[in-house]
Amino acid sequence: MAGDAGLVLDDVLRAAEDAAPVESVDVVARNLEKRFSAAEVSFLFVDMLGHEAVRLPRAGTAAQARGETERIAPAGSVYDRVLRSQRLHQEDVEGGCRLVAPVTNRGDCIGVLDLIVPFADDAVHKAVGSAGHALAYIVVTDRRFTDLYHWGRRTTPMSLAAEIQHQLLPSASCCEAAHFTLAGGLAPADEIGGDTYDYALDKDTLHLSITDAMGHDTASALLATLTVNALRGARRAGHSILDQAYIAHRALASHARGMTTGQLLRIELDTGACELVNAGHSQPLRAREGRVEELPLNVNLPFAVPALVTYEVSDYVRNRATACCCSPTACGNAARPRSTCRPWSATPATSTHAKWSES
Repeated sequence: MAGDAGLVLDDVLRAAEDAAPVESVDVVARNLEKRFSAAEVSFLFVDMLGHEAVRLPRAGTAAQARGETERIAPAGSVYDRVLRSQRLHQEDVEGGCRLVAPVTNRGDCIGVLDLIVPFADDAVHKAVGSAGHALAYIVVTDRRFTDLYHWGRRTTPMSLAAEIQHQLLPSASCCEAAHFTLAGGLAPADEIGGDTYDYALDKDTLHLSITDAMGHDTASALLATLTVNALRGARRAGHSILDQAYIAHRALASHARGMTTGQLLRIELDTGACELVNAGHSQPLRAREGRVEELPLNVNLPFAVPALVTYEVSDYVRNRATACCCSPTACGNAARPRSTCRPWSATPATSTHAKWSES
């Protein structure tokens, strides 16, 4: 059975590659319809605000031609439970069994697969779960070529500043790996000003940054663009986080008007050793053994502050039961409320937040 499932999955991926990027979801739907006589197969996105599930119209339908979407408030619904638990859900309905499976790639919750089958046993459960997993990879790949999957997640107009800043973010807001789980988000997603986060995983190191470009709207988004790209360029060139801080400072001082606060982290996955540079940011929070506390770290001046700047690296060691939450509340934005890390369907707060924890 495992070998047969692998062969079927290969067929799905091959068919998706042969189809147009906008028809990838239909490839999975047709496969399930053929194999299990499935009906009402559909894919639902989680929208960018985290408040609605958006059903993607099937290719060639009148709804797709008109750009119509069905929106469902997920709070308390089966979709909410599946997304939170990451477990397949089954319920009896007229004509068979309804199955709802998570569509997730390395912890990044993309949406859910919803369908009805005449009957469901363990083999069907496994096949539908595998189809949801395959669909996640297909969507992640094909959204590079079409706006369809981006359009499906937008249930409210995006400001220009929000559009700029979302392009600065990692393509996945969450990453699960053997040593850690990391999640980040901007809230509210349609109106943001200056907040960004970024991460990258090397063979044995996790790099993470949280930045807040001072100002509002488009001006802060442009300042954030300089900040993120200066830090990424320095990181990809192999510089230490101390060098990254100085490079970002010099880039902003030379090319921008305004300052940016930030935190840069470098975590050795095998040992838990963490280096952190705090450039005018609020202190990160550490959750361990049921207690939440601020990490007592050195606080340096923001990037591009018009003064002689010296950055220092703070060191500490995490154990396996440690979680850390970083928010963008900074010395220049003390009036803004500090946020905590929130689930995908939480009430929005004007903040950027990221969380990482070792598995």
